[in-house]
Amino acid sequence: MLTPQQHKLLQFIEKSLQEKKVSPSFEEMKEFMGLKSKSSIHRLISGLESKHFIRRLHNQARALELVPRSDISSCFLSISNDNMKAIPLCGKIAAGLPIEAIQTAGNILVPPQLTGIGEHYALMVEGDSMRDAGIMDGDTVIIKRVDRAPEGAIVVALIDGYEVTLKRLHTWGTSIALEPANPAYQTRIFSADRVEIQGVLVGLMRQY
Repeated sequence: MLTPQQHKLLQFIEKSLQEKKVSPSFEEMKEFMGLKSKSSIHRLISGLESKHFIRRLHNQARALELVPRSDISSCFLSISNDNMKAIPLCGKIAAGLPIEAIQTAGNILVPPQLTGIGEHYALMVEGDSMRDAGIMDGDTVIIKRVDRAPEGAIVVALIDGYEVTLKRLHTWGTSIALEPANPAYQTRIFSADRVEIQGVLVGLMRQY
């Protein structure tokens, strides 16, 4: 599980790689994190490396790269202690327009009654299209890994192999409808071969 500082630095590194195609310098990371010494950055980098979120390319300047984790199905691992269970936090999911699946952001502790038997993971909700189902922007949803879901279930749907969204599932013959819970958004309909069910909603966590 990532510490808050490790998570913050990981997001900064990821943003730099996406926007500049190069990892930030240690000086840039030190300034961004508000730290006084580069040794603190070295410790954070070593922690991210030991947890397999980044790797260092030796003999190259500014040489950090992210360990690929873009496939949600690759991050299912549950570990538990006496009172709480740690499940993977696999980034953000759109409860609005679909967004690309993004990388694992570490683990999150959840009450065991939210999971039960099976493989589970968590996603941060981004958007308001499931508002009327009680799912708000910023919520954390708990998802059980399944490849089939009952009619009317709220599911994680992977569209065309790269877009992921949280919607209510309906099957119409050979088509699949992904229905929002907000009249400001339209139901989207796809042929069944374009949609892969990657999980079903089993719980929700919210911070106030």
